[in-house]
Amino acid sequence: MRSDIRETKTALRQQIRAVLAAITSEQRAADSARICARLRKQPVWDQARSVLLFAPMAAEPDLWPLLAEALAAGKTAALPRYHPAEKKYVAGRVQNLQSDIVSGAFGIREPGPHCPELPPDQFDLILAPGLAFDLHGQRLGRGRGFYDRLLAAIPGTKCGVAFDEQIVREVPAGARDVRMNYLLTPTRWITGLP
Repeated sequence: MRSDIRETKTALRQQIRAVLAAITSEQRAADSARICARLRKQPVWDQARSVLLFAPMAAEPDLWPLLAEALAAGKTAALPRYHPAEKKYVAGRVQNLQSDIVSGAFGIREPGPHCPELPPDQFDLILAPGLAFDLHGQRLGRGRGFYDRLLAAIPGTKCGVAFDEQIVREVPAGARDVRMNYLLTPTRWITGLP
């Protein structure tokens, strides 16, 4: 990656982290509930038979209720699981919220080692976190590339999930960055992305 793109990404990460730190836990919870409610209204959620969700980090939207709803609706549901030997994320199937979830390598909830890995081409819908998104579908991750490698391996529909404060005019993009098909915030469902 060119150094100017790397530097611009670093500056944007710092800016967005400061913005996220200013969001109160009450606002974060209310906005997360609005995000979940907005997704429930979308045909892409209703029609998806298999979904890759994410367990939120502290400053991310909390979609955890959707995991239980997906399971109750008979969808195949999965979460990213870090595979330390290969230094990458894989999709681990979740069937039981009580027995399948463990604290992973980075302190993020993930499927336990007994949960089967699902092939990347199985997913109809992928809900992806990020630090920032733009209206061209570009996503800014945390900088290690783990999630981009996971997203690149999955051909299904990708939806970036964020608070409104995380939508920016432009996210600098490199060759390995994966575009989103949709963006979801507490106030918007953005379609027609490349």
